[in-house]
Amino acid sequence: MDMKKILLLVGALVIAAVTAVMAKNMFTGAAAPKAEAAEVAGPEVLVATRALAVGTIIDAEALRYQPWPKGLVQEAYFMKGEAGLSPQDLLGTVVRTEITAGQPLTQGALIKPGERGFLAAALGPGMRAVTVPVNITSSVAGFVFPGDRVDIVLTQSVSGTGEGPPLKASETILRNLRVLATNQNMKSVDKEGKPVVTKISTVTLEATPKIAEKIAVAQTLGKLSLTLRALADTPEELDQAIASGEINVPDGVDPAKERKMLASLAAKPMDGGTTVTVGGDVSRYQRTTVPVSAKKDPKDGTYKGPLVAIARGESVQVVPVGAIK
Repeated sequence: MDMKKILLLVGALVIAAVTAVMAKNMFTGAAAPKAEAAEVAGPEVLVATRALAVGTIIDAEALRYQPWPKGLVQEAYFMKGEAGLSPQDLLGTVVRTEITAGQPLTQGALIKPGERGFLAAALGPGMRAVTVPVNITSSVAGFVFPGDRVDIVLTQSVSGTGEGPPLKASETILRNLRVLATNQNMKSVDKEGKPVVTKISTVTLEATPKIAEKIAVAQTLGKLSLTLRALADTPEELDQAIASGEINVPDGVDPAKERKMLASLAAKPMDGGTTVTVGGDVSRYQRTTVPVSAKKDPKDGTYKGPLVAIARGESVQVVPVGAIK
C-alpha cells in the first residue's frame, strides 16, 4: 500500500473520531437549558386556588394572593393592601358565579351571610336550610364554621310504663350535614392568626326535605348535639357503602362522570346506619332497657309477660319481670 492511501485512511479515522466526540458532547455532555419563569410586575390580587362551583362556601384554603399584570387589573378585583380587606373577611361567603382555578375573584362573585339570597345561593338543588338551636357544649365549643360537615346526636330519656329510673339513650340520627351558617362573627381568627372561640346559639344546616322533617321532630324528643366530622370520614363511608352494595356504581361509566357522581354522593346528607348508646353501656348503675310494667289479666288477675326465676336458698319463685319489687 502506497503512502498516499495510508494518509487518506489516517485522515478519515481522525475525522470520524472528532465527529464521534462532538456528537457525544452534544447529546450527553451538554446540560439542558433551564427555563426561567418570567416575573409578573404588578399588584397582588386575590385568586382561587381551585375551581369553585356555584354554592361553594369559601374556606381558608380556597384563596391566595398572586401578582397580576398591572394593565389587566380591574376595579372589581380584591387587591392586597386595600384598607379594611383581609381574606379572613371572606371566610364563610358563598360563590354566586362559577370561578375557575387561578381566576381573580370579583366583588360580585361572592355573597356574604346576612345578605339577600345568601341561603338560596348556598343550597344545592333540591336541598333545604334548617336551623338548629345549640349551645357552647353541643356545638363543639364554637369550632363549627360554614362549610364544615357534622353529625347530629339525639340524647333523650325514655320513661316507659314501669317503675324505676328512665332509660338514658343517645344515638347518631343524621350524618354528613353541611353547615351553611352560624350566628357568629365571620372573623374566626385574631390578629395573630389564632382561632377565636365565640358562643353561638343557632346553626343552619343543609338537608333534604325528609331530613329537615326528622330534625324538626328530633328537637321535640330531647337534646341535639353536633359532632364535627373529619374530612376523610365521608369518602371512607362512601367506599364502605359501595363495597357492601348499598350504593351501586354502574360498570362502563365514563371516568369523569363517575368522579362527578361519587362527589355528588359524598356531599349528600345520610340518615341511615344510626348507632345507639344507652346508659348501661356507660355506667353499671344505669339501665339497659326501657322500664316496662307487668300487666294483669282482667279475667283471672294473673300477670302476663316475661317471667324470671328468683332463688332464695332452696325456694325458687317464678314471677313476672314487672312484678318484682
